[in-house]
Amino acid sequence: MSSKKTSKSKRNLWPLKAFLLTFALAVVFSIFSEFFMRKMSLPIAILILLVIILIGIIFDAIGIAVTSCDTTPFISMASKKVRGSKQCIYLLQNASQVSNFCNDIVGDICGIISGAAGVLIIARLTENVDTTEEFIMAIAMSAFVAAFTVGGKALGKKTAIVRCKDIVYIVGYVLSIFKKD
Repeated sequence: MSSKKTSKSKRNLWPLKAFLLTFALAVVFSIFSEFFMRKMSLPIAILILLVIILIGIIFDAIGIAVTSCDTTPFISMASKKVRGSKQCIYLLQNASQVSNFCNDIVGDICGIISGAAGVLIIARLTENVDTTEEFIMAIAMSAFVAAFTVGGKALGKKTAIVRCKDIVYIVGYVLSIFKKD
């Protein structure tokens, strides 16, 4: 019974851990976007914005794949000692937390930071334009960020559901590279 209690208390701490992790990551990403994006050339700033959006899309797909995947093929792979299969099983056994981390923590932070990065880009683009042009450019940038994020996530979710085993395996394999022997 004590193992159930320990397991339950670990799960009860997840919201606090998620809060602290989100706070720390948001601070780091915000400092990066505020400090570095102001000093970068405009094309590089736009490229960074696209990378932030892409990270959000990828992590959203990972979160969906983990919640929609079955452990059976990975158990079979683990019995054959296929690299990364144990990490896949771990991910799937902790699907709720993995999904929360990928979709909510990383995905939402990327959404917020991409919005802030979009605002910084608009500020740089509109330094010497009148308010009407600034208004139009701000709307266009906001619409672009939102459409690219939502459209990318929609495509990523469909792919994640259809190819969940492949996505989980790739993540498990990458994690196995960093595994301590």
